[in-house]
Amino acid sequence: MSLDLFVSPSSAPSLVCGVDEAGRGPLCGPVMAAAVILDPARPIVGLNDSKKLSEAARERLAPLIRERALAWSVAEASVEEIDRVNILQATMLAMQRAVMALGVPPHEVLIDGNRCPALPYPARAIVKGDASEPAISAASILAKTARDEAMRVLDAEWPQYGLAAHKGYPTAAHLAALEVHGVREFHRRSFGPVKKLLARGPAR
Repeated sequence: MSLDLFVSPSSAPSLVCGVDEAGRGPLCGPVMAAAVILDPARPIVGLNDSKKLSEAARERLAPLIRERALAWSVAEASVEEIDRVNILQATMLAMQRAVMALGVPPHEVLIDGNRCPALPYPARAIVKGDASEPAISAASILAKTARDEAMRVLDAEWPQYGLAAHKGYPTAAHLAALEVHGVREFHRRSFGPVKKLLARGPAR
């Protein structure tokens, strides 16, 4: 499902799309991916791997990326899809959806990591590309900020799990909350800690 889409009227001679994901490791929520085609005429200072940036920096850069990029899209694969096809295939699906939701076809797609989703465009995987390719850095920021916002929305409904703080990762606080409050529909049942809790039966 595509969550966001924007295309500017300008164009570039060579459209390079960067793609990255967020949310492979958490125990809950969707995995998200973003695709970004940057505009060389509108550079953005400070782009980097989202994990190397503070939350404040990511939140400052995300609207700049959405404003200045030639095209951008954020898409997701759901918890149900993750449990059905596994997290790797769900990540590939989210990346594919993000690229295909762009309003303009890229000439080349650069994927962070070591493998590419099925795409109708030339694609290249770059290990640690989010630190070396500005378009991938931009995609990592959009994917991360979109997923963080999704966790804040879930946290508003289920504050007992502390999702706004740990974003769904298997922290001690999250594991303790699972022990006390049990597994919900937004948890990934195929992930080890959740699977073990389900095997033990309902929370006491």
